[in-house]
Amino acid sequence: MKEAARLINVSELIRDYRMMKREIERLQKIIYGQSLPMRSWGITQYGIEATLPKGSSGKSQVELRDMDIREQKQVARLEEYQRRVYAIESAGDYLDREILKIVYDCMLSGMTRQEIAIHLEISRDSVDKLRSDIKAQIGTNTTFSKLLHGEKCAV
Repeated sequence: MKEAARLINVSELIRDYRMMKREIERLQKIIYGQSLPMRSWGITQYGIEATLPKGSSGKSQVELRDMDIREQKQVARLEEYQRRVYAIESAGDYLDREILKIVYDCMLSGMTRQEIAIHLEISRDSVDKLRSDIKAQIGTNTTFSKLLHGEKCAV
């Protein structure tokens, strides 16, 4: 993959995060009939639980093959958004200072820079600096990039 295609627009991801969460819930209800908790996305079971029969919350391969083009596109969009949201929510773990983690969490909650400044009792300029640090650290983190692009990585 070309490096130009690998550039990550962290600001756009953070801005779109809450919209993607809402869209995931909507698509899950359309496709599966219910919204699934994030912790169950792609989770592997081990031990006796892995051997027990269980109903599938998703569609079978036959059902997936028989879906119309619109449904197939919805499934593809759902999988893409789930991967992005997982990467965005994991990104806070890769920040090197606690204040950056707090500001990042506030950003994901949709707080404005003014609201963050009031919450932390710092200036808006300080918030801007912290936001820049967050974007730089996340944008250069290879684990985040691999999660975002669906590549295998040891997490």
